[in-house]
Amino acid sequence: METTVKVKEAAGKLGVLVVGVGGAVASTFIAGTLSVRKGTGLPVGSLTQLATIRLGKRNENRFPKIKDVVPLAALDDLVFGGWDIFEENVYEAALHAEVLKPEDLNVVKDELETIRPMPAVFDRNFVKRLNGTHVKPTASRRAYVDRLREDIRNFKAQHHCERIVVMWAASTEIYIPQTAPHESLAAFEKALEDNDTEAISPSMCYAWAAVSEGAPFIMGAPNLCVDIPALWELAEREKAPLCGKDYKTGQTLLKTVLAPMLKTRMLGLEGWFSTNILGNRDGEVLDDPGSFKTKEVSKLSVIDTILQTEVYPELYGHIYHKVRINYYPPRKDNKEGWDNIDIVGWLGYPMQLKVDFLCRDSILAAPLCLDLVLFADLALRCGFHGIQSWLSFYFKSPMHAPGRVPEHDLFIQHTILKNTLRKIIGEPTLDYLD
Repeated sequence: METTVKVKEAAGKLGVLVVGVGGAVASTFIAGTLSVRKGTGLPVGSLTQLATIRLGKRNENRFPKIKDVVPLAALDDLVFGGWDIFEENVYEAALHAEVLKPEDLNVVKDELETIRPMPAVFDRNFVKRLNGTHVKPTASRRAYVDRLREDIRNFKAQHHCERIVVMWAASTEIYIPQTAPHESLAAFEKALEDNDTEAISPSMCYAWAAVSEGAPFIMGAPNLCVDIPALWELAEREKAPLCGKDYKTGQTLLKTVLAPMLKTRMLGLEGWFSTNILGNRDGEVLDDPGSFKTKEVSKLSVIDTILQTEVYPELYGHIYHKVRINYYPPRKDNKEGWDNIDIVGWLGYPMQLKVDFLCRDSILAAPLCLDLVLFADLALRCGFHGIQSWLSFYFKSPMHAPGRVPEHDLFIQHTILKNTLRKIIGEPTLDYLD
């Protein structure tokens, strides 16, 4: 990245197309953003809207808000749309999700009712617990990509958008390994032509369509999609940003705080047991073993990477790490994550840490969605393309360049994010030695 970045002006409308636009996360994100720009809601959890950034030396006492010094798109310029496997408009979907209260939704009801999903690309083999009723006619993978590209172009023209960002906020697909069709652009294109329905998932169709249209693609679920060489090649060719994967909201957010604490104090760890209960559509989908495996891989990767088990075998060489997610309909979107952590102190004496996090899944995810849309658009206007590792702060399984170890420590991620913003606006990065 260059020290001086030429940033195109955030002029005109920015189209935000969400895959799973009728889901709990997306409807909460959209309704909340509309409420914020109407002046009736506070964007709690959003760095782009509330956080400050230190500029210059500490004694200069310069702490402006990020949104006042970084050239982000204005909330008034956002235009929402997307795809969903159910045909409810976003107001109806938000009522059904039962995350936000009806009285809060009614403040922006008129705007939400105008956002009607386009039929989605759907293959039940990849999400076995859902039965989509608002879907595109069965077609080849190539035809699906072409139709999604047409959707993007039509939305852009209809709403007079200058730029588009595409975001995945749909359910987790089943676990699939990376195979030969994912290894290169040419191999993936051949798999499209051959209609390889096992190697090419619906999420890959959306990502391929978005990047082919030069739009940033944000991957909010843990399934294989943006983390394949074929898509990296396409993003390089089309100069489109990619980021992902799996929004970091509840239990894993805590792990990226607590695990660094253990390592910085050189405390040992014997075991970490995590269990969750969740009742929304995401919980139902994750009740399927195939989809759960995808999520499990994402959640399990965090601790080993942060603790550097190979560097500190005497402290972290034999960790027993178990993750469970249980579908429990009465909780709806109000997730509970419970962790039992067996730690080791001086002379090997055992201690325990227990955490019970009663959170609201979509309430935590919504501000991440807003920040990621604005930052992905910023990356596009800066000429950044490919993997945007500076956005790792927002993801459980942060994307990283091949051969590099991902950074999971929340506070290091936060520093990288803000230092990137400093570079973009021509300010010196901070090493915090002053």
